Amino acid sequence: MFPWLAFGHMLPFLDLSRRLAARGHAVAFVSTPRNIARLPSVPPHLSGRLRFVPLPMPRVDGLPEGAESTADVPPGEDGLLKMAMDGLSAPLAAFLADAVAAGRRPDWIVHDFCHHWVPPIADEHKVPCAVFEIVLAGLVAFMGSRGAHTAHPRTTLEDFTVAPGWYPFPSTVAYRRHEAGWLAGTFRPNASGVPDIHRFWQMNERCRLAIYRSCDEVEPGMLALLTDLFQKPSIPAGVLLPPPDLGGDDGGVRPDVLRWLDDQPAKSVIYVALGSEAPVTLKNLHELALGLELAGVRFLWALRTPGGMSDSGTGADDRGVLPDGFEERTRGRGMVETGWVPQVRALAHGAVAAFLTHCGWGSTVESFAFGHPLVMLPFVVDQPLVARTMAEKGVGVEVARDEADGSFDRDGVAAAVRLVMVDGEGKVLASNAKKLQEVLADQERQERYIDDVVKHLRRYHICVL
Repeated sequence: MFPWLAFGHMLPFLDLSRRLAARGHAVAFVSTPRNIARLPSVPPHLSGRLRFVPLPMPRVDGLPEGAESTADVPPGEDGLLKMAMDGLSAPLAAFLADAVAAGRRPDWIVHDFCHHWVPPIADEHKVPCAVFEIVLAGLVAFMGSRGAHTAHPRTTLEDFTVAPGWYPFPSTVAYRRHEAGWLAGTFRPNASGVPDIHRFWQMNERCRLAIYRSCDEVEPGMLALLTDLFQKPSIPAGVLLPPPDLGGDDGGVRPDVLRWLDDQPAKSVIYVALGSEAPVTLKNLHELALGLELAGVRFLWALRTPGGMSDSGTGADDRGVLPDGFEERTRGRGMVETGWVPQVRALAHGAVAAFLTHCGWGSTVESFAFGHPLVMLPFVVDQPLVARTMAEKGVGVEVARDEADGSFDRDGVAAAVRLVMVDGEGKVLASNAKKLQEVLADQERQERYIDDVVKHLRRYHICVL
């Protein structure tokens, strides 16, 4: 298992690794030393079948000292990290050669979206490759194959604001103009020298099959489209919901955020979290804060300031990014936590009624487990498509944004929060979210998806041999 150097990728890869190890398969999880050190520990009963393999992180001029993941560099500045990752090709080749020489030839290498150089190395040792796509499957379909782009070229930003020409069904899920620059940017070389779309196409053309963190219950028809689009099996792994046992080990001390939630009425709090890598600005955070204040509802905000965010130095209190007096004015009904928040346990708490999210696929999946309606504030990558997909399903509403530049204000935040938490429409969203939870919380069905992944890996490995 070889994920991209981002925790939003490493954690789902580790989750899939655990599920495969629990079925008796030996798994080697490959990453860099500092990333491995920051990952959750493996349960003792799986430690004999799941091992970590650290590869030395190459030094790259301009990459901050000790940077080994996207969490260590400013948002959007991951080109040098991709260059460093490309430098892992020699250590990976050596590890694979040693394994083969020792009679431990891997049955598969499961890699990520940008590892275009892995299949040629694997081919030298007759080891098949599969890609594990941890993003919304709809993003992969929206990006399309090389052949699809040849038949339906996209040359302007407006081309990305409508469904692709290769979709065989009608769809309103697309980027808005202010969001389309991200996808258009994948066609241009970054600091690594290789455009992301070229990595994506080469990787998809060389791998034997694709595994998706999705299923037909969430994205009906999308897996069939992907199989046709890339001319190889597209296998759903299910959504990899968090485990049902959320008791956690507090070491005898219950986290402050959970104790605060304990004191709130049932279904009265909106949980707010934009992740740690969303490209937010100081103005974004101010408008979000003032919108929460204006909405007048209870909130728990897991505030993590992304690295590299510029601070104008005006209007911020001692917390650095909050408007002057914000915490004083909202004391009693709001809590801002700048440290670590056990997100799954917060979402599971009975006081939480809704989730204000950036629509990262991992966070969105976590919300599925608890049937929360969403207030959506997407920024980049698959987040806008996740937001449109969830809106189509009737489980969330987006914060209104300026169509030209993507800006939003406190009034838009307050309106979206009140719609979900106070207005009658929020009850409809909550009901739809609960129905989706009931479908996805079928543990037996989700486990069957993993079993089906194993069956495909066995079947196609035999075909390769």
